[in-house]
Amino acid sequence: MDANPLLIDGRVHDLGDGFRVRRLLPVLQARHVGPFVFFDHMGPARMPTGRGIDVRPHPHIGLATVTWLFEGAIRHRDSLGSLADIRPGAVNWMTAGRGIVHSERTPPAERESGHNLHGVQVWVALPADAEEVAPEFHHHDAAELPRIEREGASLTLIAGTAWGERSPVKVFAPMFFVEARLDAGATLEWPLEHAERGVHVIEGEVRWGGLDVSPGLMAVQAGDAAPPLQALSASRVMLFGGAPLDGERHLWWNFVSTRRERIEQAKADWRGGRFDTVPGDEVERIPLPER
Repeated sequence: MDANPLLIDGRVHDLGDGFRVRRLLPVLQARHVGPFVFFDHMGPARMPTGRGIDVRPHPHIGLATVTWLFEGAIRHRDSLGSLADIRPGAVNWMTAGRGIVHSERTPPAERESGHNLHGVQVWVALPADAEEVAPEFHHHDAAELPRIEREGASLTLIAGTAWGERSPVKVFAPMFFVEARLDAGATLEWPLEHAERGVHVIEGEVRWGGLDVSPGLMAVQAGDAAPPLQALSASRVMLFGGAPLDGERHLWWNFVSTRRERIEQAKADWRGGRFDTVPGDEVERIPLPER
């Protein structure tokens, strides 16, 4: 990454029923920002009565997945036996490590009544020496997460450290993941301890260095110093980053690893049925892609 902020537009995928996902990371110019190797913005979308999302059981290795919602609800189940409905303000953090399987579906109450769905999902690569840790899942309610107030800014520290605070979410490398609400005209300095950083605008518009970043866009930057963010209007943004990754990562489907052969092993294991099943969601699964 360049020392000047780089603007990222992302690619929009229409998943049907008006539900769109914008993929912002990885891109050629920024394969990762700190440990963040994948960043999806879901929605906003209106789910009609009787409809919802149904992401069938699928595997992960070598990463942690993070879901953060602005509207709606998603039911998480995994091969550890975890069951948790996530709603706005709470965080689901799943460490895949050597291997986990999970599904994500709309809970029955929301499916029956219809609901809005809007949020982000990110992948955080695990350090090389933690890629094969035992899988874990942790759900943290909104009250557990630090709230930080700055002039014109209200911040929720989802994971990592920033501005002298630490989230209770278990992480494996220096990082930060924050939802920030900024008043029009507010200026926000970045946390000093992190060398790589990015901003994704959910609502409003911010200026970063010479870039104006509008809704749906992302900007990223690396270096010892960063210009502050300036809110051109009342804004909601996601801030993220951390220490540079300890080496490049290979990404294929839902697998992340420092080693290509490890991804090949995971592909063979999923194809051969050697991953654990998801209690309560054993019938379906996503097959291994052809390519």
